[in-house]
Amino acid sequence: MHSHGANSSIANAVNRRFGRRSLLKGIGAGALTAGLGAAGQGIAHAEEESLVDVVIIGAGYAGAMVARELGAKGLTTVVLEASDRVGGRIWTDTWAGEQIEVGGQWLAPQHQLVNKELARYNITTYGDPIPDRVIVAGSTGLKAVTPDEAAKLVTPLWTEFYKGSEKYFERPAEPLYRKDLLAAVDPLSLADRLKQMNLSPAEVNLLTGETSVYSGGPSTLGSLTGMAQWYQLSGGTYEAYTNTIGRRPVGGMTAILNAMLRENFTPVVKNSPVTRISDPGTGKVTVWTASGRRYKAPAVVVATSTNAWKNITFEPGLPKAHAQATTQGIGVPHGTKMWLHIKGKIDATTGTAPEGSPILMMVPQKQLADGRLMIAFTGPGLDVNNPVKVQEAVQLWIPGAQVLKSRAMAWGTEKWAAGAWGFRRPGQLTGLFPQIEQPHGRIVFAGADIAQGWHGAFIEGALESGLRASSQVLTLVK
Repeated sequence: MHSHGANSSIANAVNRRFGRRSLLKGIGAGALTAGLGAAGQGIAHAEEESLVDVVIIGAGYAGAMVARELGAKGLTTVVLEASDRVGGRIWTDTWAGEQIEVGGQWLAPQHQLVNKELARYNITTYGDPIPDRVIVAGSTGLKAVTPDEAAKLVTPLWTEFYKGSEKYFERPAEPLYRKDLLAAVDPLSLADRLKQMNLSPAEVNLLTGETSVYSGGPSTLGSLTGMAQWYQLSGGTYEAYTNTIGRRPVGGMTAILNAMLRENFTPVVKNSPVTRISDPGTGKVTVWTASGRRYKAPAVVVATSTNAWKNITFEPGLPKAHAQATTQGIGVPHGTKMWLHIKGKIDATTGTAPEGSPILMMVPQKQLADGRLMIAFTGPGLDVNNPVKVQEAVQLWIPGAQVLKSRAMAWGTEKWAAGAWGFRRPGQLTGLFPQIEQPHGRIVFAGADIAQGWHGAFIEGALESGLRASSQVLTLVK
């Protein structure tokens, strides 16, 4: 609980930060102090229209990076968030008495921007449990092997799968550097690459759990270049690639985000879905929310998932690349993450099952007094709301397991994200980039979906995209 004196101190800081003009345009200091104890601040509006330097749509990592960087340059910003929380496809929550991640969960040692943010805010990380056993596809279903045995089975296959990517992603952080070589591979789906390898059915089954998970459905949906770029960014070996999953920040995945929003007292207006953005070419862009509230600014940053762009009316309409991206979708359609509380002392079990299985991937989490927490990524065919079906699916992995409870998030049907993690489809890298990163008049776009480097499933990409968008805004408003 804050005292009145503490609120007054925050109000004074807000007054210094936003200055006279913003306060006169309806962003009251009293309203701001109501939520500044934690990121995700609320703003009450006494007038119909607010004028700021930059309107940012989406309170995820890309939006937070834009807000912080522009705030450091003295620009006034407001973040409009459609949902009742910050984070977007990142969602730290509590379940089974433990902190969990409903959405994105892991950081990688290769994520340079994330590591800078961790150091900036003095946030430490910790690791997931080390697996005791690995589930792989056997000749008659799933079988358990040791981690070393699993590595011997799949590493040669994945090495062959990514063969050639060291050439077409010679500079993986600059994915179009060898566009000449990409022309032949970017049209390929993950399924296309598997067919090229002339694998036995058993070998295919060892790989398709992973390709299906990242595609968010059949392996025909995801692009070879999407996974191959991650592979090369990781270091170009399967061992290095597997190290991109396993580290978590103390305080949850929103810990860095909250610190970023707090740094310049960035106002976030929740429950404010944007319905329309108009840039008539007069030097001011108008943004309407579903409530009818209007915001005007010299620049607007759309920092939502690409799938959500189609829910906004853009005037004038979106450029070809942007319209194609939101029509096709970059966020995967069937990405469902499920938390499981399994009774008893359970081995730390990980692994993948063949495409079409009810559970495609499993990752061990904390062992509790009465059972172990596990994460499962499910196929589109599993009814995650049916406890009997969930238990049957888990018992294919852990015979005799008793699921005490489960919690699932079907990100593909989430209203505001309109899809799960970003994962480019065949042809989208060469077909959409670099055009999709360019401003549309005074409207700038950001988000992990359209990052050049660690695109899609990693907040590293959101941070990268936010930095790029910030520079573009400064060019527009200088």
